[in-house]
Amino acid sequence: MTEDSYNMPEFFPEKQDIDQYLSGYADGEGCFCVSLNKSKRHKIGWEIRPSFSISQNRDRASVLELFKTYFRCGTIRPDRSDYTLKYEVRAIDELVENILPHFEKYPLLSSKQHEFERFAEVCRMIRCRKHLTKDGFQKILSIAKSINRSGNKKYLREKIKI
Repeated sequence: MTEDSYNMPEFFPEKQDIDQYLSGYADGEGCFCVSLNKSKRHKIGWEIRPSFSISQNRDRASVLELFKTYFRCGTIRPDRSDYTLKYEVRAIDELVENILPHFEKYPLLSSKQHEFERFAEVCRMIRCRKHLTKDGFQKILSIAKSINRSGNKKYLREKIKI
């Protein structure tokens, strides 16, 4: 990422400050999630959807724009569940090529770092198409359960059979 790749706010005199700021912001407000959805389109019967997201009130949308500009990917959309805005990256190539390298270079400082590491493992497994095998799917499922512990994910609470 070059300095020219995003509009640097005046209050960040150094590019490195932006890198660290985004990691710190994501440490507090970000979410690395792996969701599963039943699917007739997928041979194994399930779709695995990793995502990185940050939600924020509309009056702080500028920070979401900064994430989108900096990473050169993702979308910003209204979150109907709580009337906030959400910056989200779901495309596996964008996750692997843009999001993962940033957080590996500028790691999170909280326990969320461990979740990120498991999330990165899932993304790379999907990129290598390991999710299409029974063993790969089961490993991803196990990792997803450990990442999404605090969530209320219906399919992760149920026993998934493939």
